[in-house]
Amino acid sequence: MLLKATTIALIPALILQGNRVKKNILRLDEPAGERIGQMGHGKALSILILGDSAAAGVGVEHQRDALLGSVLEQLQHDFSVQYCLHAKTGYTTSQVTRSLDELETQHFDIVVTSIGVNDVTKLMPAELWIEKQSRLYQQINNKFTPKLVIAAGVPPMQEFPALPNPLAWLFGQYAKKMNQKLDKFVAQQAHMRWIPYDMEQYKQLNLEMAKDGFHPSKAVYQLWAKQVVAHIRDVF
Repeated sequence: MLLKATTIALIPALILQGNRVKKNILRLDEPAGERIGQMGHGKALSILILGDSAAAGVGVEHQRDALLGSVLEQLQHDFSVQYCLHAKTGYTTSQVTRSLDELETQHFDIVVTSIGVNDVTKLMPAELWIEKQSRLYQQINNKFTPKLVIAAGVPPMQEFPALPNPLAWLFGQYAKKMNQKLDKFVAQQAHMRWIPYDMEQYKQLNLEMAKDGFHPSKAVYQLWAKQVVAHIRDVF
């Protein structure tokens, strides 16, 4: 209730700052590169990456430097990886769920998701968001029968250089509550893991975000991929 009341009180400032951010933020394209293919040698493994602009690799110029490419680079010497990237800038949880109809029903050993920022910008309550997330993961399980699902946490948007306060602070509060719900949800699913978006760790390692101040950089994607691969190796 307190967050809802605060949101209402901040509406005039949010509208002003939101319009200013949309006008001034640097627009980055999704990176070039193959989104479906095979790489590596060794044990057969299939991976599907789903989500929004971060899953799509915005912030770098080529998929080899994005999450997909960084995961493949770290797995290619031990696994023959069949991969598919299905992600688009601006996607919310509901849009990702609907977009699954575009994919054939098939098996993937691993599904990696990155979704939430665009739900935050719509000021979606965490209770509603986790309901939408639950429906998404149910559809993932039914359609792709994965042995492992890795969910990336919502980034702490109060730390995004592109966002001014109080907009950044408010987005950060929504992201925090979403992550609390996601953490509990994942803990109840035996085949799921989650990866918190640890901005403090990035700062300690002197890792900067992309030049738009809103998306991961190559170095951040590499660290994120390392966390994904650690879960994959633990299971497979």
